[in-house]
Amino acid sequence: MATRIASGRTQALDAIRDIVHPKGWIDDADGMAPYLKEWRGNFHGQATAVVRPGSTEEVARVVGVCADAGIGIVPQSGNTGLVGGAVPYEHGRDIILTTERLDRIRSVDPLNYTITVEAGVILQNVQAAAAEADRLFPLSLGSEGSCRIGGNLSTNAGGTGVLRYGNARDLLLGLEVVLPDGRVWNGLRGLRKDNTGYDLKHLFVGAEGTLGIVTAAVLKLFPRPKRIETALAAIRDPAAGTELLARARMATGDAVTACELIPRIGLDFALRHVAGTIDPLEAPHDWYLLLEFSSPVAEDPLRERLESVLAQGMEAGLVRDATIAASSTQGRQLWFIREAIVEGQRFEGGSIKHDISVPVARTAEFVERACEAVEKRLPGIRPVAFGHLGDGNIHLNLSQPVGADGDAYLARWEEFNEIVHGIVTEMDGSISAEHGIGRLKREKLPHYRSAIELELMRRVKKALDPADIMNPGKVV
Repeated sequence: MATRIASGRTQALDAIRDIVHPKGWIDDADGMAPYLKEWRGNFHGQATAVVRPGSTEEVARVVGVCADAGIGIVPQSGNTGLVGGAVPYEHGRDIILTTERLDRIRSVDPLNYTITVEAGVILQNVQAAAAEADRLFPLSLGSEGSCRIGGNLSTNAGGTGVLRYGNARDLLLGLEVVLPDGRVWNGLRGLRKDNTGYDLKHLFVGAEGTLGIVTAAVLKLFPRPKRIETALAAIRDPAAGTELLARARMATGDAVTACELIPRIGLDFALRHVAGTIDPLEAPHDWYLLLEFSSPVAEDPLRERLESVLAQGMEAGLVRDATIAASSTQGRQLWFIREAIVEGQRFEGGSIKHDISVPVARTAEFVERACEAVEKRLPGIRPVAFGHLGDGNIHLNLSQPVGADGDAYLARWEEFNEIVHGIVTEMDGSISAEHGIGRLKREKLPHYRSAIELELMRRVKKALDPADIMNPGKVV
C-alpha cells in the first residue's frame, strides 16, 4: 500500500511539472529557499516543490491533480505576511503554489470606477494603473512594493487608509477563485448591487487560502485626490488624539484619510537607528498624531480646515504643538517618521508584538491599561503603542528592557500575549486586527472566539475543502 501511495504521489508531481513547464517548477534548495520562510524570520518550513502557474487554467489543473492525489497546497502571494500563513510546515509534504506569475492587469474601467487584476499583481502596480486612469486604489501598506493583491484579499489587509476607505474586503466587487476540487468559480462582477443569494466572494476574503485560491479580482476605484494636506501634532495623550480625530472628521466632512498614533519612544528609536528620520517639532513630546486630509477637488480649502482643527485643538488643550507640511516632500518626511518606527524597533533587541483592535472610542483606555499591565509584570519593559488610531487598530510592540537577554525575554511571548489579549477581550476587541491568524495565532483562536464561531468556521472549511488540502493546519 505504501509503495502504491508513493508511486501515485510521484505520478501526480510529474503531472504538475508537465502542467506548469520548467519555468513554473522549482525543487532545488536554493531556488525554494525564499518561499520557505517568513520575512521576519519567525517561521521556516519545507515543501516538496514550489509551483508557479502562469494562468488561472494552470492553477485549476494543478489543484485538480492535488485533490485527486491528496497533496496539500500552501497558497502564497507576495509572502509578506506576519503570522506564518503562507509558510509550509516542517514535514515538507505539501507544495507551495505561488500566484506571482498571474500578474496581468486585465482591464481598467474609469466610468465604472473598477479595475480587474490577477492575483499576482503587486499592490503598487495596481495603484499605478489606477492613477494612470486618474483614479485611486486606496489600499496602502508598508509592503506595497512587494505584496500582491491575492494575498491582500486573502488576508483582508488593512493599512493606513482604512479610516476613509475600509479594509481590502470593502474594496472588492468580484472574485475569480479556484476551488479545492479544481473547479473555477468566476465571480468577476463589477456590480455595486447584487442580491442574488449569498455573497460568496466574502467567504474567501480573510480566509488565508484555506478555502480556495484567489486568481483574479474586480476592485473598486475612487476619485484621485487632487489636494492632500498632512500634519503632525504633538498631543496631550492618546485620549486627546481620539477627540482631535472626531473633531477633524466633523470639520472636514469626513475628509480625513489617515490618523496614526506615534509615541515618543518609537520616534526616539527611529531617530537613533533610521537615517533620514527627523524630529519634527522644536521640543520633544510624549505623544504625536499624524493626520492626513485629502480631496479630489484641487481648490478644496483643506489647509484652512486643518489649521482650524489644530488651532481649536490647542485652545481645548488637546494639541501642544503642530507642523503642517508645506509641500508633498515635507508630507513624505512626516510619513517617513511613521514608517521608520517599525524599522527602528528592530535594533532595540527582542520585541513581543501585538496586532489588536478595539472600538475607536476605547483606544486610549486600551493603551493606558495595557502599558500599565506589562510594565507592572516586567519593570523596564518598553511598550511602543503606535498605529492606526483612526480605526482602533493599535500595534502594541513590547521592546525588551535595556541590557536584558533577548532570547530569555522572547521566551515570555505567550505570557505577555495573555496579558494584552485579556485586556482586548474585556474590551470586545480583536487579537488580530489586520495580520490574520495563520500559524502564529491558530492555537490562540479558541480562547478568544466563541464555540459557535469556531464551529461555523469548521463547517465552512469542511464543506468547501473536505479533504483539507488547502493550506492545511492554518487558521482552524
